[in-house]
Amino acid sequence: MDKVFIISQKDEQQADAIKAGVTLAKALEKHPEVFAYSYESFSGKEHYNPRLAAVAKLALMQQRRTAINQHLEQLKLDDVPVHDVWSKDLFEHACHHSIRHGFDLMVKALHHPDHYLPMDWYLIRHVKIPLLLLSNNPIARANTILMAVDLGSNKPLKKQLNQCVISQAKMLAKATNCTLHLAYIIRVPKILRDMDLVDTRTLIKDAYQRYQQELAEIGLPQDQLHILAGEPDLCLYELSCRLKSNYVVIGAMQRRGMLGYVIGNTAEAMLSRIRSNVLVIPADDQLLTQ
Repeated sequence: MDKVFIISQKDEQQADAIKAGVTLAKALEKHPEVFAYSYESFSGKEHYNPRLAAVAKLALMQQRRTAINQHLEQLKLDDVPVHDVWSKDLFEHACHHSIRHGFDLMVKALHHPDHYLPMDWYLIRHVKIPLLLLSNNPIARANTILMAVDLGSNKPLKKQLNQCVISQAKMLAKATNCTLHLAYIIRVPKILRDMDLVDTRTLIKDAYQRYQQELAEIGLPQDQLHILAGEPDLCLYELSCRLKSNYVVIGAMQRRGMLGYVIGNTAEAMLSRIRSNVLVIPADDQLLTQ
């Protein structure tokens, strides 16, 4: 363990996954490794001639290796291992290889400057280790970490996931010297708020009293605890912007099957708005046995 799986793709936007991943790995006292992903769908002669296709494949991978080596030299990080990977389905290789070879953190830059692409969602839904997604539109002068937990759930897996989120967020805050904040969002649909059918102030006040012991065990000052009522994605987005959060740490239940692809989950709704770097902690049955 104690290894960081850094995904390097072609045509990355503003975020530098290699630089950010290696810097964070060293701060966490982990060993970074870069995985240089390449793939092209050949046409013309290469499509019909396997020998030409193999030559073209090697040439493309060599170009990627050369570019990454030059980048590492500029960063004075020549000792970081680089692995060449030719794969059409990046998420399948990354998810399988990372868990099989003992990595405990994955770092990837968003491939699009404005929104998540299907590849990002596939990773979120299938990865078995914490996944850090680097924002291409980060908040300026960010110096806090915001962790989102679900205090209202009685499900064992959700409780275990809360503890994993808290543990990972505390380690990240210590390594990056950022101030840690906690958020708990009480889901209240907008229509109920607009019709004044729910007294959100009373809900929030009662929640602080109900979860007083749980909040005390986390050990954060009162001004770093935030209970809000509303739509979780909007509340977390607004709070992360107000606090100038460099990172948002969130748990993901990882829905499976057709239901997960159609309606997604709360974590994915939040991710579609957030401008911070996002550390996704996956829920898995294995968590209950740890």
